[in-house]
Amino acid sequence: MTDAPEAGGEHPADAPVSRRGEALRRSPATGEGVTAIESQLRAMRTDAEQHIAHARAEFDQRNERLKQRTGRDLIVATLIGVGIGAVVVASLIFVKWAFVLFAAAAMVLGVVEFSRALQVAGRRVDVVPQLIMGFLLLLSGFFLGAWVHWVATLTAVVVVIVWRLVAQLFASDGRMRIDVIGDVLVAGFVQLYVPFLTSVAMILLAQPRGEWWVLAFLILAVAADTGAYVSGLTFGRGGRHPMAPRISPKKTWEGFAGACVAALVAGALLAVFMLQVPWWAGVVFGAVVVATATVGDLGESMVKRDLGIKDMSSWLPGHGGVLDRLDSILPSATAALVMFYLLAPLGVS
Repeated sequence: MTDAPEAGGEHPADAPVSRRGEALRRSPATGEGVTAIESQLRAMRTDAEQHIAHARAEFDQRNERLKQRTGRDLIVATLIGVGIGAVVVASLIFVKWAFVLFAAAAMVLGVVEFSRALQVAGRRVDVVPQLIMGFLLLLSGFFLGAWVHWVATLTAVVVVIVWRLVAQLFASDGRMRIDVIGDVLVAGFVQLYVPFLTSVAMILLAQPRGEWWVLAFLILAVAADTGAYVSGLTFGRGGRHPMAPRISPKKTWEGFAGACVAALVAGALLAVFMLQVPWWAGVVFGAVVVATATVGDLGESMVKRDLGIKDMSSWLPGHGGVLDRLDSILPSATAALVMFYLLAPLGVS
């Protein structure tokens, strides 16, 4: 005989079910409640979409004004610059030889776009031998050392010149002698301008702690370019005092002053915290780099003006072509190698 449950008592297992049932009885899910919730969600979604559209419109307007003022899409240019900078820094710090591959890729793109620009202008340029000899020149700079590299450079120039002469001999197209001479000079210039100057950076890279000097001169070139851009945009609007109006009307003395300040400050900081040389040596390094970077920038502007083009290509949105970014870096590589030989012995222990 079992005991009966107490009056009003419940089994413990049934308690949760009873409470859920009671909650459902007290709060029935009516159609009106669901409709009200859906309406509220739609209103919230519409309001969010309006806010997003308004913010996007304001962003597009500001970006368009910035593009009109600066002449390029600064946001896209910054993102691309940061991405390339991250690859460069990572390759130099973690895998030294990987920077050789990065430099080779930049050299190949630079030679191709420069050759195409020259071909459009009517010059005969043999791209394949230029690339082959350029790649061998980069390997020579990194593996064979400075003195053997001079022999490799002379060999590369002779090969591309002879290739052009032989190709013209078999062409038999009645090309004028003066044009053939111009093609020969252009062949040698392309090899010396892009592959040779890039290979000088490989010579510096192969030195003890050379990766830090390569990174330093790249930072200095970027700092000078950024300082010139900001200063010229702020103080030299409208080209108040142009440096070389016939070559590049947008380059002003105000921008050059900003480049000098940025490069000298960056040089002093890099000397102390990266290169382990006296701060004044970094100032000298920065002054030399800003000078060579400016000359390189103006030199490439003169070449583009002679070819009748604004940018070497449009491969880098917001930047133009590869050579449009390398114009100040390529001549600075030679200056950086000279500064390494002169300043590295001053290293602070």
